[in-house]
This record gives sequence, structure tokens and C-alpha cells, in this order.
Amino acid sequence: MTIVDPLREGLVDPESVALIGSGRVWTYGELDRAVGRRADALRGSGRTAGQVVPLAVDADIACVIELLALWRIGATPAPLHAKLTEPEREAACAALEHAPAGGQAILWTSGTAGRPRGVVMSFDALRASAQGAAERLGLGTEDVWLASLSPAHIGGLALITRALLLGSALLAPGPFDATRTWGFVQGHRLPAGVSTAVTHASLVPTQLLRLLDVSGGESPPPSFRCALVGGAGTPSDLLARGLATGWPVALTYGLTEATSQVATASPEQTRLKPGSVGRPLAGVSVRIGADDEILVRGPTLASGYVGPDVGPMVDAEGWHHTGDMGRLDADGDLWVIGRRADRIVSGGVTIDAVEVEEALRSHVAVADACVVGMADPEWGERVAAWIEPAGEAPDLKALDAYLRTRLAAPKVPRRYHVEPHLPRNANGKVDRAAVRDVLSRSG
Repeated sequence: MTIVDPLREGLVDPESVALIGSGRVWTYGELDRAVGRRADALRGSGRTAGQVVPLAVDADIACVIELLALWRIGATPAPLHAKLTEPEREAACAALEHAPAGGQAILWTSGTAGRPRGVVMSFDALRASAQGAAERLGLGTEDVWLASLSPAHIGGLALITRALLLGSALLAPGPFDATRTWGFVQGHRLPAGVSTAVTHASLVPTQLLRLLDVSGGESPPPSFRCALVGGAGTPSDLLARGLATGWPVALTYGLTEATSQVATASPEQTRLKPGSVGRPLAGVSVRIGADDEILVRGPTLASGYVGPDVGPMVDAEGWHHTGDMGRLDADGDLWVIGRRADRIVSGGVTIDAVEVEEALRSHVAVADACVVGMADPEWGERVAAWIEPAGEAPDLKALDAYLRTRLAAPKVPRRYHVEPHLPRNANGKVDRAAVRDVLSRSG
């Protein structure tokens, strides 16, 4: 497996804009020379081809240049989020001792439903992902992508490689800030000499929510063509709010093992069929297995897992079992129901955590919620909920009565934990394992 330099793979004009920072613009030619200088410095410091290099990253200029320089010398970067604790960093580095040589990058699954695992990404999978996204969304050299996600996660890394492989411009301002991002979308806050506003952004639902809040109901300008929303389930009320205010939302479903997108609905398709994530990308196959599990096969699949005691990533027929549940409708469009790990069985009744969360969010006093199953000696599991209040803490008795008008009795939470901020990972996805841990200790 050969590491390839995405910058030199792109057939682009060296004078076209490649990278935009807070105070500087790089053409593709200038970026190529900057990467060359950094590659020379890495070689001088002892970095060599075949090395696996863990590094703390953010969605900024320095990160993009460092990744490209490592690829140019033939090393394999293993991006780690800058906010990891020391024990988390040590555990990741220890697992990397088992990593095979020759991967394009090594990333970590989000760990929202269990223990994170390292995943070896190949250049071929990253390129197939970029080509599939380009075909589905009509991408090209005139696009300006906002680097809105951490490259320590597949959405952030694929965003960078996609822009460079397609010859687009990449705006990399650092960690996500909703007010600043809304300014970029409006064409403000850009460096001198940059006349094109952001046209595309990859967002998790929480980021879309923050943008809707700061925009005050104002629609994005026509220059902003796509908000690619994925990484977690998009609540129906959030989607409806975004569509009602004119946001060009494209719902997508993907995962680390599939190098980002599996299926994507364009903004037009999302408006016509809200909630569907559309058809699989070109070359990607999806089928629904036992217990409604989504299975994925195709050229975007990663090479395998990293670490001791990890099993194969695919079955004997090449299918990756995602652990997510879904269905395919008569048009071949995919609908994601939730994660198998989010199913709760209480007294023999199967409960979908996402359904309970939707009911909680529909209450005026609830800004967000996460529902998990807690072990119970009588019922097997009981429903518990962490509530992020919209203002003052809600009246739990009134909330309970409200839910009983919308949910069957077994689905109503038996335990509540009210706290302003749900635990989230670096890209804003709710950390269910952390929620479950807090609820088990508050019990």
C-alpha cells in the first residue's frame, strides 16, 4: 500500500486558491512549496517513510500543511484530538504500536456507543469517497469548503482530502465557532483578496443548531449551496427548522470504516424527502441484514482495525456490519433508524432511544436529550434520560405527564438527570458512554 500525496494528485491550476487562513491565502503552487519545506524539516528531524506519527490536530492551516508534509515523505499520520487527556493519548499511542505500515492515515471510531478503535484508511478509499461525493453533490473547482470538523475524525479528514483532490479551496480557520462561521457563510470575515464566500460546509447536527441560532432566522445567501449534515442523527424538528429558513441541507450517513459518506441526499432530495439520507454513493452497496442492521460494501471501506485483539472489519463476503439500523424504501433511498446499541429492552418491550429523545426535544423546556438503557434487576433495563434544559430546569412531573401523552408507558424515562451541557466528543456528537456512566453513578 503506497501513501499518495493528495496535493499532487489533483489536476489543478497552480495559481488557483487552495487554502485560506484567517489572514493569508495560499495558491496551489504556494501550498505545494510550503508543504515541500515542511517535508524537508520533518526529514531533518528524523521522520522517515513508513513511520506512524501520532499528532494533535485542529482544523487549521498548520494541521493541513503537517498532514500533507507527512504524506509527502511517506509517513502515516494518526491524528488525535488536541483535547484528549493524557491517559487517552497514551492508550491511543499504545494501540498504534500494532499498526501496519503503509496506511494513508489512522483514525479512531467515535466511541459514542462503546470503546473506540483505530481504523487504517487507504488513499484509494479516500479518493473513492471524494469521487462519490463529487458526483452526488455536483462538486468542482469553484467550491469553497469550510474546514468545520476536526481532522481527528473521518468527516474532518475526508473534507480536507476531498477539497484537495477535486481542486477546491479550503477555508481552515481553526476550531468551530458559530458566529464566525455565519460570517464566513455571508461572505464576511474573509482575508483581503478573497471574494468568494463559503459555498459548502460539513456539519454535525449540533453545529447546524448553533448556526440557526446565531443567524436569527435569516437565510444563507445563494452563494452558500450545501450544508452537509451527518455524524449523528438529525432531529426532525431541527431539519424542519433548517429547511423552513432556507438552509440547503444535504443529509448524509457515514462512518469511519466507510471513509465518511455511505449515502447522501442532495439539498434538492432532502427537501423532497426529509429524513432520508438518499441513495448510496457510486460504487457503494448497502443491504439490510438481520435485526434491520445496515451492511456496507464497496471501494470506500477502510483497510482494517488497529490494535491487539481486534477482529476483521468485514465478513467473508466483504460486508461491513455497521451496528446501525435502517431500511431501504421503494426508491432505493436509505432511512437510518438508529443504532442497535441504542435499543433498550425493558420488560420484553423493545424501545428505540431516538424515539424517546425526539419526544423529549418536542417539549418547550428541553433543548436536547440523550436516552440510554440502565440495567435493572426486575425489568432487564429501564429508560434513563439526560436532559439539557432550554432555560430553567423543567418540572419533571409535568414533563413526565407530557411524555405519557406521546409515548407508551414502558418508553417513558424512569430516571432523569438534568444538567446544562450533554457530554460530547470533539465534533459535537453526544457521548452516550459518558452519559451512561454519569447516570449509573447518579442512581
